Amino acid sequence: MSIRYAKKTDISEIIKLCELHAAFEKAAFDSKNKEKLLIKHLFNTHPTLKCLIIEENEEIVGYATFMKQFSTWDADFYLYLDCLFVREEVRRKGLGVKMMEEIKKHAKFEACKCVQWHTPKFNTKAISFYQKIGATSNTKERFFWMIE
Repeated sequence: MSIRYAKKTDISEIIKLCELHAAFEKAAFDSKNKEKLLIKHLFNTHPTLKCLIIEENEEIVGYATFMKQFSTWDADFYLYLDCLFVREEVRRKGLGVKMMEEIKKHAKFEACKCVQWHTPKFNTKAISFYQKIGATSNTKERFFWMIE
């Protein structure tokens, strides 16, 4: 198992995982223009989005996308975790924890003291996982993971 930043050659597999992720969250998904747009936002001169992938036996089995954002209330930057998804058949192997640790490292590199994200209320397994790693939530179901 390895975690690395995505390459352009990974885009089609990332889109497949995005589609699985949307289905899991009971959301619509349209793959139209996704390849072009993801390449634009991940690999241009000043990327607005970062993507980590998990490989197991040379197969991409998970991904996470995130970006640096600013909080006016805190007057500081934070890392926003847009997506985190691991294929169901490889869950419970500690891959999510390892991915979150990599995201935490990137947050520290970007001088962010917090990672924030959302998850649907019905995704009780994810909520339990996030609580186990020390995240807390507010009524908006947005999680905060403080970076020391």
